[in-house]
Amino acid sequence: MKKKVLLIVLSLSMIGMIDHAAMSWETAVILTPAPGPAPRINGTRLFGVRPGSPFLFRIPATGERPMSFAVENLPAGLTVDPLTGIITGAILERGSYSVMLRASNSKGTAARELRIVCGDTLAVTPHMGWNSWYVWENHVTDEIMRAAADAMISSGMADHGYTYVNIDDCWPVKPGSTDPTLRGEPRDKSGKVNSNPRFPDMKALTDHIHAYGLKAGIYTSPGPTTCADHTGAWKHEAADVERFVEWGFDFLKYDWCSYSQIAKDKSREECQKPYRVISEILRRQPRDIVLNLCQYGMGDVWEWGKEVGGNSWRTAGDLGGSFEKIGLALFRDGFDLYAEKELHRFGGPGGWNDPDYLLLGYLSNWKGQTVPTPLTPNEQYSHVSLWCLLAAPLIFSGDITRLDDFTLNLLTNDEVIEVDQDPLGLPGRRLAKEGDLEVWARPMEDGSLAVGLFNRGEGLKVIEAKWEDLGVRGPQKVRDLWRQRDVGVAEGKFEACVARHGVVFVRLWPSD
Repeated sequence: MKKKVLLIVLSLSMIGMIDHAAMSWETAVILTPAPGPAPRINGTRLFGVRPGSPFLFRIPATGERPMSFAVENLPAGLTVDPLTGIITGAILERGSYSVMLRASNSKGTAARELRIVCGDTLAVTPHMGWNSWYVWENHVTDEIMRAAADAMISSGMADHGYTYVNIDDCWPVKPGSTDPTLRGEPRDKSGKVNSNPRFPDMKALTDHIHAYGLKAGIYTSPGPTTCADHTGAWKHEAADVERFVEWGFDFLKYDWCSYSQIAKDKSREECQKPYRVISEILRRQPRDIVLNLCQYGMGDVWEWGKEVGGNSWRTAGDLGGSFEKIGLALFRDGFDLYAEKELHRFGGPGGWNDPDYLLLGYLSNWKGQTVPTPLTPNEQYSHVSLWCLLAAPLIFSGDITRLDDFTLNLLTNDEVIEVDQDPLGLPGRRLAKEGDLEVWARPMEDGSLAVGLFNRGEGLKVIEAKWEDLGVRGPQKVRDLWRQRDVGVAEGKFEACVARHGVVFVRLWPSD
């Protein structure tokens, strides 16, 4: 049986692949099966909200439209729109509520449990969404953000659980700029931050996003200016958060940037200070705002990010800071950093390690052009697979209005996403390494194990995932997650032939 499993995976792994020993090209093979016509409910199984805060959740479901929605056992204060599947309202009583989501069309009905936890913890599973930075950088506008929200719906990404539509840098006024679209009064008379003319009505923008059942994110810095020299929050933190609440934002990326001019030194206390300040202000608001700490891993932020109120924290520098070196950064700041620092010990519900965004599709090359990602197809599969094993936020930062079938296949595989969104919330870790060959695994809530076999070397290599390394016993059912196919039953180990810089991503269950 072990030999049969190897042969099946070998034949699948080689489809359309070219040997990269000579650093040649490879075919972008679509592995994710297209969704069927019958309803299927996807995305998270766990949702956190604070008592009294506005509740917004869009039931993510694939299948033919028209589709109708219903929810059984909704807690008091919530209602669902049967045509859109958008749940709104507010829960006043703390507690854990199990509701049954239903989606129906002419092909049938799907049902799935969702557990709503009303308490103090947000981001009980990793965030999923889109961010503007790596494609639009300093060219972002209101029109671009509206188009991104439209595309999240029209592309089907929202039907797989993607929720946040996040503006990065360059929305505030830029002091001293000669560009009329960036000029203006940085603040109003009360001291609250203003947006620049590229964003004429922030409340109307978030209303547009919220109308889809999606959530809106914004960006600022604790320093005097942002990384692109726009107005920062220094000495106006409370006023700016009040402004974000007025505008209706649900997510805040808080980027260190010019705060290096304010911090006395690089001590852990100084690293923590601005984030303690902002998280305390956020806690006092009548609206839930998820907080992302962006300070590039300084002071071993994974050890204290959750303590200071972070819901996620960047663990390294910008993955796409150098366009040409994204692949190098993927292996260095993803694989190596997480294994060497044992970051799996620190992520979990309410606070997640963040290795940066999914750099797929069309990106800025920092030379005024938008071009395809430099990652090879195999590297892209490895990128998404590792992020899911790490329980990392899945924030896509390519051009969401220009999605090709291959990129959509990477972003919308529901069995792969289920690993990232698993309610148990235990991040995976590296369990075996032999040269350039690595085995990573993540325990799942149902007792199964998600396993990634990664080849960081050249050519096709056979990788073994041994039961003694994985901590499992007896025969195991093996399912290929990218292809959504059962592979067979393996005993003692699972073997796969993996292409250069590629992955075979499987899930194991005891077979008896």
